[in-house]
Parts: sequence; C-alpha cells; structure tokens
Amino acid sequence: MTTGAEALAALHAAADPARAGEMLAYHKAPRVYLGLSVPVIESHVAEWRREATIAGRVALAGALWDSDIHEARIAAAKLLIQARIPEAEAEVWREFLRWLPGFDAWAIADHACKVAERRLVAQPERVDTVESWTRDDNRWVRRAALVATLPWSRHTHPGPEDRAARERILGWAATYVADRDWFIQKSVAWWLRSLSAHDPGRVRAFLDGPGRDLRAFARRDAARRLA
Repeated sequence: MTTGAEALAALHAAADPARAGEMLAYHKAPRVYLGLSVPVIESHVAEWRREATIAGRVALAGALWDSDIHEARIAAAKLLIQARIPEAEAEVWREFLRWLPGFDAWAIADHACKVAERRLVAQPERVDTVESWTRDDNRWVRRAALVATLPWSRHTHPGPEDRAARERILGWAATYVADRDWFIQKSVAWWLRSLSAHDPGRVRAFLDGPGRDLRAFARRDAARRLA
C-alpha cells in the first residue's frame, strides 16, 4: 500500500511551479501549492484507492491532510468520497471531523464536504452534530453545515424524515441571513438554488420570508432557476 511519504513524493514530482504561484494568488490561503490540476490529482487517487483497504485509505488521507499542501488535502478528500463503505465507516466520519476545524478556504472545504455528504446520507442522525457547526466561530465550519447537507435539497419526493431534515436545515439558513459574510450568503443561495430544481414553491416562500434580507447577489443567485 502507498505510504503518505510515497504519495506526497508522487504529487511533488508532478508539480508545476508556475501554476502553483497562480493558485496561491487565487486561493489566498497561506499553504504550499504544487500547481496540479484536479484530473492529475484524481489519477493518483485512483491508483491509491485500488491498492488500499478503507482503513488504509483513511490512514493515507490523514497523512495527506496533515501535510497542509493544497493538492494533498484535495487528494485526501477524494480518497474518502464513497457512497457505501462496508467497513471503517465510522472512522471516515471521525477523520472528516478531525479536518473540520482547520477549514480555511472554499476549495478544500468543498471537496472535504463531499466526504461528509456521503456519511450524512448513510447516517442521517449525524445531522444533530452538523447543527453545532452553525454556531462555530469559524465561518468555513458554519458554511460547511449547508454545503455538507446539500443532499436534502435534491429530493423531489422527500419522505417525512427527509422533509423534516430539509426544514431543519432551512431554519439554519434563515439564521445565516443576518451574517453578511459573502461566503455565508453564497452558501444560503447555493442551498436554495439547488432546492429550487425540486421544490420551487418552498424556495419562493423562503425568499418571501427570511430571505428578503439576503444580500442582493445572494437573492439573485438563489432565484436563478425560478421562472
């Protein structure tokens, strides 16, 4: 099985220093950038996934995340994005929770939240844990509460439990309206825009209610798919 050191060496070997500088300027978060595209990262991850057990992937993902290299953290998330994990499922969730407090940029957080999405769908009661994120001092953790729960915005015919979860999450979104941070407002708009493809009436009701006080760009984004 590939070790953390071997995986990092492979990523470094493919580095593009010129592009790395551009990525640092774009993402702004102060860490090492190697200048790798997502397809290049995915090609390495596919190889590592083939040869590792789930527990081995968790260990490798942890080593990659702890390097604090942009592309390594993206790779860590991609190693653990899987809908059904028959073994070590709880370990994957715990590893994500270990990453969560260190979120400091949208790109890494969004990839990592794909891990959380799968684990929340597998164990919906974990939404209780997610609710605590909405009160976190870290705006990226607060934002993750909406990004990680996007699956509940995509049900066309939700059952009673999913509908209750949807309303709970929309309640969080309502509390975010007063937070004028661009990324928080964007997360509310993203959730509403996703929901509008499946329940446009509920989105209109939100925009006519608490959503009236969203920033103008967020209201436009949320309503983009509404007729």
